[in-house]
Amino acid sequence: MALQASPFPNGFVACLHDVGWALILPCFWFLDRLIALCKSTTLEKRQQVEQECYLHPLKVFFGFILFFILFLATAPFAFLGFLLWAPLQACRRPFCYHREIPSSPEREIHRGFELVGKASFGFATANLCLLPDGIARFNNLGHTQRRAAKIGQHIVHGVCRPHIRIFVDSPSSCGTLSPSNSILPSGNSSTYGATDRQTQPPVGNHSDSTEGHVSIPMSNSHVVCDPCDDTKEPCTEPPSTLFNSNQHSNQQGGTGHRSAPRALLSQGLRQQDNPPWEVSSLFPANVDILCLEEVFDKRAAQKLTKALKPVFGHILYDVGVYACQPPCNCSSFKFFNSGLFVASRFPVLEAQYHWFPNSRGEDALAAKGLLSAKVLIGKNQKQKKVVGFFNCTHLFAPESEGEIRCEQLNMVTKWIGDFQAANRMPDEDVAFDVLCGDFNFDNCSPDDTMEQNHCLFEEYRDPCRAGPGKEKPWVIGTLLEQPTLYEDDINTPEKLQRTLEREELRKRYISPPVPAEGRQVDYPGTDQPWIGRRIDYILYRDSSISKHCRTEIEEVTFITQLAGLTDHIPVGLRLNVTMDSDSADEQGLK
Repeated sequence: MALQASPFPNGFVACLHDVGWALILPCFWFLDRLIALCKSTTLEKRQQVEQECYLHPLKVFFGFILFFILFLATAPFAFLGFLLWAPLQACRRPFCYHREIPSSPEREIHRGFELVGKASFGFATANLCLLPDGIARFNNLGHTQRRAAKIGQHIVHGVCRPHIRIFVDSPSSCGTLSPSNSILPSGNSSTYGATDRQTQPPVGNHSDSTEGHVSIPMSNSHVVCDPCDDTKEPCTEPPSTLFNSNQHSNQQGGTGHRSAPRALLSQGLRQQDNPPWEVSSLFPANVDILCLEEVFDKRAAQKLTKALKPVFGHILYDVGVYACQPPCNCSSFKFFNSGLFVASRFPVLEAQYHWFPNSRGEDALAAKGLLSAKVLIGKNQKQKKVVGFFNCTHLFAPESEGEIRCEQLNMVTKWIGDFQAANRMPDEDVAFDVLCGDFNFDNCSPDDTMEQNHCLFEEYRDPCRAGPGKEKPWVIGTLLEQPTLYEDDINTPEKLQRTLEREELRKRYISPPVPAEGRQVDYPGTDQPWIGRRIDYILYRDSSISKHCRTEIEEVTFITQLAGLTDHIPVGLRLNVTMDSDSADEQGLK
């Protein structure tokens, strides 16, 4: 059964809620501007120094007086609105759902299993810090509404490009590479705070691909434009017909000699237990499900929805609960939602949200929790429904609080199990079971030892993890140092990509491990690379999918396209799932 768009049971209740929020919003906005006026980002401080803006103190002084007066004037109306708004939260479903009606029903399904018995699925996760502007500035990020619009444009620009693989035949290496925009024609990149020259790309079906041309400095190589649904024949061209789209960066001097494309230098091929990986300045092509965290601001969520809906036809936003929640004490009052935001190309059949009751301090002001969704992928060769389970979460933030996060991981494990037990049907095949989000702990900090050894990692596989407290050597930390967000080395996607590839630069901008209380960190170990804090995860599970499905990691991606727009590095994962048609009519688990 299709989900209802409105979170309220009927239009009358929804109208009352809108009236209450309309009375609250002006007062909330004036307070937000009041805080934002007094708190500048490092980029704004630099601009003020360069412009020698002596009027800035006067702007702050008179602006503070103006917004404070307006805040006081609208406070009585906000109080009346609150009295109307708060009780209505008891009958509100904890998420909004947007569905974009497709031009054809087949645009929402994946025909890979039905036609060839295999399919490829792309996932991505990113923490966007889309808090109200005044609060976001304490994380050195401002202009929330502007950032939300730019982030949406950047994501669409990345995911709408062709899914291209480069096959390299060489005695020393072989495998598949998925090039980033460093060897592809792309729109002009832009960064927040710079001149915006970004061009919105045309939006198409996720199964459509256009032909791309690249130049590979090897004699035995070819390029394949791979359709996302694995139903079309790939288009292969011999090396003689390939056009170099990055001649300026690949040519050395005037001799015409071309060095290896940058994408080859920022990627790793499949070796032993290591999956292919890439540092990309674009979001991966043909992402199927996108999980975003810290989309707390309602207007920012609407801007993201507007930007993403031509590509992702099914969006869950404004996820979470508000106002007083059981047991109705002060710490259970929620001023903000969970910040979770899920965009999917596939129809959402079921969705369920739970909030963490054990948060405390400032983290308890937000309704952080777990959002679980069941999506319809298509049909297999036996004409049986194929579905997938996707889970998104954001754990407790403060450091040295491992016990709280471990309790939340226990809740996550239980809630996922309950959701799948209630919504898994015997006449369906399950193709994937993915858990992602901002876990707020890493796999290298001594302070996070308790979380690193949690049993969740025995159920779900982390492609970046070698074991408790040990990362694989190619992994890159995902938490940026907030004071350095606008430094020249990392203020554009291309610069951030180059910085992440160099260990001596990377350690200046990625947050270092957190030491255990009273101890110093001996990091990194002997002959180990410097990785930093990776707190953004995409995990997958084999034990809960249909037993005749086999999963293989196609690629792990660290994404720099949101440089200057957030303090996290987004992460992507692409899974190849093959379904054994000989046993496709059997049921059960592995």
